[in-house]
Amino acid sequence: MTDDPSRRKVLKNGGALTGAALLSGTVGGHAAQAAPRTTPSPPVVVLPSGRLLGSAEGGLAVFKGVPYAAPPVGALRWRAARPHPGWQGTRDATAFGPSAPQPYREGGDQVLGTHGSPPFDEDCLTLNVWTPGTDDAKRPVLVWIHGGGFISGSGSMPNYSGETFARDGDLVVVTVNYRLGPLGYLYFGEDGAGGNFWLTDQLAALRWVRQNIASFGGDPDDITLAGQSGGALSVAALAGARAAGRPGRPPFRRAILQSPPLGLKIPTRAESLERTAAFLDILGAANVTELRAVPWQRLIAATFEMFGRTGRWGYWSTPFLPVLDGVTLDRDPAELLLGGAGADIDVLIGWTREEANFAFGLSEPYAAATREQVVSRARDTFGNRAEQGYTAYEEARPGARPVDVLMDLITDDLFRMPAVELAERRAARGRPVWAYQFNLPTPAHGGRLAAAHCLELPFVFDNFDKWSQAPFLSGLNPRVRDGLASTMHAAWISFIRTGDPNHGAMPRWGRYDQDSRTTMALDSVTSAVGDLAGHWRRLHHPEGR
Repeated sequence: MTDDPSRRKVLKNGGALTGAALLSGTVGGHAAQAAPRTTPSPPVVVLPSGRLLGSAEGGLAVFKGVPYAAPPVGALRWRAARPHPGWQGTRDATAFGPSAPQPYREGGDQVLGTHGSPPFDEDCLTLNVWTPGTDDAKRPVLVWIHGGGFISGSGSMPNYSGETFARDGDLVVVTVNYRLGPLGYLYFGEDGAGGNFWLTDQLAALRWVRQNIASFGGDPDDITLAGQSGGALSVAALAGARAAGRPGRPPFRRAILQSPPLGLKIPTRAESLERTAAFLDILGAANVTELRAVPWQRLIAATFEMFGRTGRWGYWSTPFLPVLDGVTLDRDPAELLLGGAGADIDVLIGWTREEANFAFGLSEPYAAATREQVVSRARDTFGNRAEQGYTAYEEARPGARPVDVLMDLITDDLFRMPAVELAERRAARGRPVWAYQFNLPTPAHGGRLAAAHCLELPFVFDNFDKWSQAPFLSGLNPRVRDGLASTMHAAWISFIRTGDPNHGAMPRWGRYDQDSRTTMALDSVTSAVGDLAGHWRRLHHPEGR
């Protein structure tokens, strides 16, 4: 893999180095020399929908706020995404479009900071493109789908800028805005219609990429879909979506699932209608017709009460969820990567070691949790083996408090064990899958967050300058931080380009198979570990191996 010439070339347009050259700083054994810089002309592309004017930024052509579907406003609120009608003349694509409406608090929270900032607007179905050149190079394409608990985030956030991947990997990068919270996830079951409006948005964006990305120097037949948390669940859902690709062929070539919450129980139609009824009650609306007349600001404000109505002790709060509507989604998303066209997609999947510390590690009420409360919660997972399960987690973390046991249990229930199960089932079918666990803890907040949910994101993008407002990165050793980021960023680039995350500057990363169960442990010392989660896999599934 390290001899692949596509990972040693210098980018066209005076870009940076890729792959092994990125890590060594050399090309052909010689120190890399910066190309003379000239003032580039603003890039222009002509699409079937109209002409776009972008901007030249750091050797890349960048197009922002590009509409991929009709604005879902008025009568189109809570309707499946529809084609954009196009525009006359030249559309300015030098500024991001509004983000999807979502809860917002100035300054954000004490873990991630802000995750989606104004302006917000229902007319939000836009995407952004970074490319080394609007030529015919047919570069691999990375489409990034942000997470955010189904209620927050934006493809326009600096954190998810496609700049580093486009420049370092000679890739075309696309980030997507889609409907969130009540506007994306409420289900009404109107006249047998589907729900999952968020998924119809993402499908429309994926179709847009397939139809238009060649104009941006990308290869429509070499697409990697990547996402984190709710975005990773989206990637799995899109793998089997009927309208995402050509019949019998996968809708994209590769998938990267970072911390997918595959342990979520996706509600049925009846269960989703119960949630919708609670939301209608909060707003005093009788039906969807009345709700369509409510300003989006009031819809978003009602989200806070939905937390209280849907939350359960010992569970990650998710007031809005996808629905198994039988139209847009008829199976659990993980199943879509196991059979049909989705089985042929290359998969890179992983999690952070202490995912749940993100939501519970700084909570004073949960810090006061008792052993009895946690054992009671553990019965949902282990049944009559709850005491055994509690003891196993307690012994694995010397000095553990009940809340520590709870957080490890939630991490395994929601993220790690379902991801391991997906890797196991793909391996049993001989399907390609690579697994990782991100272990590097953050010293922020006295170390209480450990290797929390979202912590791997700035390492994957290798763009810590874009995360300066994120409290959970405080105190990381810059040398360790930057070294691990360089390794991970190059591994993701290699996977996107070749279907294999290996590169010369890291230990050999073997595929997850039924014999070795290799999992890459990403830490201050990176190492490939055999059956890293084996003890916990056997604890959760004693009937298995």
